[in-house]
Amino acid sequence: MMAIEFNTTESTKIKDLKVITPSAFEETRGSIWTSYTTGEVGTLLPKDLFFKHDKFSVSKKNVLRGIHGDHKSWKLVSCVSGSILQVVVDMREDSDTFLQWESFDLGGDNRQMILIPPGLGNAFYVKSDLATYHYKLAYDGDYADADEQFTVKWNDPRINIEWPTTDPILSERDRRL
Repeated sequence: MMAIEFNTTESTKIKDLKVITPSAFEETRGSIWTSYTTGEVGTLLPKDLFFKHDKFSVSKKNVLRGIHGDHKSWKLVSCVSGSILQVVVDMREDSDTFLQWESFDLGGDNRQMILIPPGLGNAFYVKSDLATYHYKLAYDGDYADADEQFTVKWNDPRINIEWPTTDPILSERDRRL
């Protein structure tokens, strides 16, 4: 039987951002791992807050989604198939790391998950032919949909993210900025 364990580390660049890597059982057929337990990952959320729903996004190569966020949602994100460049931007004006960003290579053999607190912008770029992205969301009250979220231009010069392209495929929402 496989032990369910998680290695959780703090970002060295952005306050409150966590990187979570689950243990995996690997054998000739492949591998299996646990992505969430209330007793391990759930305790990383503030008291009395819990994950309410999950979303999946399937995207083609060269798609760039984000930079989006809100000031109440915690997001546990991962790439369950394919590979992406995950980017998180601190959009909390009162933070010491305001407008700083950090990137992570997620997917492939990498089982890492990123726990993004409220006030941080979430974005990702698809490096593989196809990628499936998983969001697990925790928040008080109702879900903050697009009209209640902040959106930052993907190539905002104040942030200066080093994306692997200068011509990504963008949503209408991201192109309008």
